[in-house]
Amino acid sequence: MGSYRADRTTEDVKRELTAIMATLKDPRITGMLSIVKIDLARDLSVCKAYISSLDGIQAATEAVKGLNNAAGFVRRELGSRLALRHTPSIKFVADNSIEQSAEILKIMEDIERPKHN
Repeated sequence: MGSYRADRTTEDVKRELTAIMATLKDPRITGMLSIVKIDLARDLSVCKAYISSLDGIQAATEAVKGLNNAAGFVRRELGSRLALRHTPSIKFVADNSIEQSAEILKIMEDIERPKHN
């Protein structure tokens, strides 16, 4: 599969997973969740979705538990929305990159501000 097609398929999966996550009713899946990265196997058999939350890694971990519990439903929905020969199995992984980015931004802003004594 060409790299253009692989990139396009990865973006399609990311877009559809985002839409499907918004419809889930699990109480563990709350707050501002974001799909940071999608790792799609070359043969499209496995998809790893890295999930981050603005509320921290604990909220992302709880959301991932709920998402992995609903992985079968998510896979079925993904298969009905995308025209793929085989729908990949989905594994959700908690990621704290948004939280780390916010901390780095805060540190950089503190450095840039002039110190007034």
